[in-house]
Amino acid sequence: MEAIKTEGLGKVYKSGFKKIKALENLSLSIGGGEVFGFLGPNAAGKTTTIKILTHLTFPTSGSAWVLGEAVGSPNVKHRIGYLPENPSFYPNLTAVELLSFYSQLFGLSGRRCRERIKELLNMVGLEQAGKLSVGSYSKGMLQRIGMAQSLLNDPDLVILDEPLAGVDPVGRKSLRDLILRLKKAGKTVFFSTHILQDVELICDRVGILINGRLVSVGRLADILTEQVESIEITGRDVSRDAFEGLNRIALHLVGDSDKWMVVVKDDAAVDRVWEIVSLGKGKINSIVPRTRTLEDHFIEKMRE
Repeated sequence: MEAIKTEGLGKVYKSGFKKIKALENLSLSIGGGEVFGFLGPNAAGKTTTIKILTHLTFPTSGSAWVLGEAVGSPNVKHRIGYLPENPSFYPNLTAVELLSFYSQLFGLSGRRCRERIKELLNMVGLEQAGKLSVGSYSKGMLQRIGMAQSLLNDPDLVILDEPLAGVDPVGRKSLRDLILRLKKAGKTVFFSTHILQDVELICDRVGILINGRLVSVGRLADILTEQVESIEITGRDVSRDAFEGLNRIALHLVGDSDKWMVVVKDDAAVDRVWEIVSLGKGKINSIVPRTRTLEDHFIEKMRE
């Protein structure tokens, strides 16, 4: 069963006498158990899409379904977890009190509620901060307690709007691992982000939204081919003439004769770099083949 499906989805906002297209003819299908990364620059329409899927706003045209039901169906609301981009919580409550409050929406109480809260605080790395007021939390901690809140009901579909924004590297790894745990448990995770490195690490498929239009969708394995697109070579201590020689054959060259990095296209150019550096009495530190990245694909679509 498809966890998310949209057909011809469109959204137009009115600003005075102007009409602004936030979404245009969005047709998308996401299978159950999939981790799907929804990418795009600011104002691309990512949050609008998420608000339509969570029934917080309504489309101007088209249709959308979640977990086999029309968006907004009471039959599936209890099976969805949602984390907005900028979550807002009661600042005077502790994390435990906050999660206890939201637990009541799902009929959790007593021992079962306490066990679930303890489990979630451990999952998001806030087990030591459970008795602190949420108002004292950093941006990253708020994201983590928001993630815990979105999982209270053990949802089948988790929708996250920029879940890793503002989280430190340790916290980001923890949340990435959590998303992979959700996938292993058979959950579907749909999240928007602009942190491409995280997408490469955890997503099965990605979609790129630009100016409200879906310009690319596909499996990461197909987008990120193993074909070498360029080769990066770093080195140091070459003569000035040798550095100029590197500049003439480089796709890209940074640094100076004391410490430099050159990008070349193929093995023949690597051999030429070796020759120039040897004649210039310099040293090569590293040679790294560079394959296609998600950032390359994203920028290519932006330019198109």
